[in-house]
Amino acid sequence: MRASRLINILAILQARGFATAPELAEECAVNLRTIYRDIDAMSEAGIPIYSERGSGGGYRLLDGYRTQLNGLSAKEAETLFMSGLAGAASDMGLGSVMMAAQNKLLSAMPASLREGALEMRSRFHLDAPSWFSQSEQPQYLPLVADAVWEHKRIQIRYQSWKGIRERTVEPLGMVMKAGSWYLVAQVDELPRTYRISRIQEISVLDERFQRPGPFDLAAYWRKSTEKLERDMHSNMATLRLSPIGVKWREHFLSPYAFSEMQLSTETDAEGWCIATMPVGSLMMACADILRFGNEAEVLEPPELRQKVMEAITSMKSIYKT
Repeated sequence: MRASRLINILAILQARGFATAPELAEECAVNLRTIYRDIDAMSEAGIPIYSERGSGGGYRLLDGYRTQLNGLSAKEAETLFMSGLAGAASDMGLGSVMMAAQNKLLSAMPASLREGALEMRSRFHLDAPSWFSQSEQPQYLPLVADAVWEHKRIQIRYQSWKGIRERTVEPLGMVMKAGSWYLVAQVDELPRTYRISRIQEISVLDERFQRPGPFDLAAYWRKSTEKLERDMHSNMATLRLSPIGVKWREHFLSPYAFSEMQLSTETDAEGWCIATMPVGSLMMACADILRFGNEAEVLEPPELRQKVMEAITSMKSIYKT
């Protein structure tokens, strides 16, 4: 276990160039004290790893130090060939590059691992968009991808919900979520998110920029989406749910609302229970509740209960005979 962890620490530092002790502890699923002992052991073994002290401190490898990590397990080799990223690479104009990279990896693998890797590629495929929707293919996706890779500033004309804006941004990374591509870019030294399909015009400038230290794209995206979910569900509602409503709530609610819903353990004579859940605006909350049909009743807040009653009355007037 420890040998595997030391190799993992070395791989992380080689890939990222820098990592803090808490980040290494989280990645390796151990406590900080264990990481400190591991770092000491690696230094004693002659690996040129050094620490940077202070609030933003962490660990780095000596510049230019590389090592060959050839100890791939069969599962690790197979995972490299999960084919879900092939479509994303193709969207960015890198489909042939990715295929060439996979072929080089295959040729370097022992025969015992090669067969499993090929089986993985032929049996598993990731289709990112949700049902009844298509992946976006933004016009400027390859240009944005190239600017991200080359550390070049870009000037964009962007359609936001506030209107059309023109900005010069420093592209840090790209994310594909539910078939849509997003650009994470630095503006005034702060990261911002832009939907690439809303970029109306783009100019790649002949100006390079310095990335902001060890910027972690995945961590930024996770925190950004969590904040968006919280902001979109900033209110609370109290409901009565039938047994059917409880059973099917996962299908009627957003993943965030479902995960944050609190159910009472007590039920009435008919099996109904009390539930509290985060909701968004009055209109969106009403739409969420109406999905339950007659399997839910709003108790609080009164304005949401009134909104649902008005919606039901309006629907009744449409369908009256």
